[in-house]
Amino acid sequence: MPNILLINPNSSRATTDMMVRIAQEHAPAGYTVVGATAANGPSMIINEVELAAAATEVEATWRSTQVPHAGVIISAFGDPGVMQVREASRPIPVVGICEASMLEASEGGRRFGVATVTPDLVAAIDAKAHALGLGALYTGVQLTPGEPRGLAADAGALEEALSDAVRACLKDGAQAVIIGGGPLGQAAVHLAQRFDVPIIAPISAAMRRLSACIAGGLAAPAGTAKRA
Repeated sequence: MPNILLINPNSSRATTDMMVRIAQEHAPAGYTVVGATAANGPSMIINEVELAAAATEVEATWRSTQVPHAGVIISAFGDPGVMQVREASRPIPVVGICEASMLEASEGGRRFGVATVTPDLVAAIDAKAHALGLGALYTGVQLTPGEPRGLAADAGALEEALSDAVRACLKDGAQAVIIGGGPLGQAAVHLAQRFDVPIIAPISAAMRRLSACIAGGLAAPAGTAKRA
């Protein structure tokens, strides 16, 4: 049975387990999602210093895995290490949850925003949207109040705070809203059921994109390293 490797750049094994459960629900028939957790770093990446450090950790995690795999998902919203692993692993496809969710959210020319908990990553999220050539459709980020890790530890409070951020994105003119963060994966799944507009759960979006890559060889997104 073929495997899909999901790398959690955050160092929380419980978060990895949650991510794997979500990814498995959208995996191609017959594929098993196997999680790998970063050995070092914070339990949740919340700033650009941690994001930059995570790129090296992601590559090290990928190189140390002993599990044969047909594709890779990198499950932190800043996509740390995506380009390095994509270049080193080709022709095996590698997908980041930020790029996948932005590409899905913008399908058909939809305007899209991001609801998230990490104010210190807004510049990185903005830069990703522009690097993918989606700046004209991107309405920006709306944030939850409070300290990100503390909020993420309270599932009920997290979901309610993100729902307010989603509404703020819609007021900005977004026609689809991404829940921006791998550790926010379960909240994203729940919120998708609460709104009439598309709420993009990034882990699910990444698995859908990876499945398409495995089935038909989608090209790498603009602004990223291309596979041979």
